[in-house]
Amino acid sequence: MAKIEIYTTPFCGYCARAKSLLDQKGAAYEETDVMMDDKKRTEMRARANRTSVPQIFINGQHIGGSDELAALERAGKLDTLLAQPG
Repeated sequence: MAKIEIYTTPFCGYCARAKSLLDQKGAAYEETDVMMDDKKRTEMRARANRTSVPQIFINGQHIGGSDELAALERAGKLDTLLAQPG
């Protein structure tokens, strides 16, 4: 299974959508709430070069946010990424 990391905040619809897709795929992920954690938010910004949530990484590769994750699914590429060992 792939190692999936997702930076989120509570009450974020895009975060919920991304997590829902990963849940549908049966993919385990490590979620980091950056709402009240400035250190983790700074880490996310440095890794993703973006400030919005969610930010998703699969096996250390930055995927992007919810829209990019959904685009991978529509293109039939998400399952392949998720099957790669992390």
